[in-house]
Amino acid sequence: MPGVELSGGGTGPRRQRLAPDQRRQQIFACAQRLFNDRPYEDVSATDIAAAAGVARGLVNHYFGNKRGLYLEVVRLNSTVPEMAVAGLPEGSLDQRIDASVHWFLEALERTGGTWLALGSGGMGRDPDLERILVEAENDSVERLLEAMGLAGRHTGQEEVRAMMRVYAQLARSGAREWLLRKTLTRAQAHALLSSTLRVIVKEAIPAI
Repeated sequence: MPGVELSGGGTGPRRQRLAPDQRRQQIFACAQRLFNDRPYEDVSATDIAAAAGVARGLVNHYFGNKRGLYLEVVRLNSTVPEMAVAGLPEGSLDQRIDASVHWFLEALERTGGTWLALGSGGMGRDPDLERILVEAENDSVERLLEAMGLAGRHTGQEEVRAMMRVYAQLARSGAREWLLRKTLTRAQAHALLSSTLRVIVKEAIPAI
């Protein structure tokens, strides 16, 4: 069990002494795994605490409640970090497109698709959840513009952003078909997303 080690006397498991940041990350990782496997309403704070090997009060201490923890999982899983763009190869545009799509699919596979499953859980139209998703989409669009060398462009910038928002929705749908519905292989999803991004960057945007 995560966060638990056997005592030296063999009397049963006892909790590890972890630094607060480590404990928080441990709880977060266990919650992420549970939310990946089960709908939001089927996961309780008690389940999360048990998976992490901690008292339930620690879940509330670090995240407020189950809802706060879930929102943090969604926020982290749906946001493209700056280092993702910084880590792209200094190659051709085609290489950067392929590397960007690879990073996106790799990140989703690592987190299990919690973000992709949104809309089928028990939180409904939660305003905080919607705000997180809108902010994450806006950040993702800006990161994509940076990755494609389109940041700082002035002519038609809003139209370019609109195209990237459309692409972001396509990327989410394509990834859902691969990771959740299993109707596409990862290679097929990669081909779909990379080829579409090439058309947008090389043909649609120059036509503005």
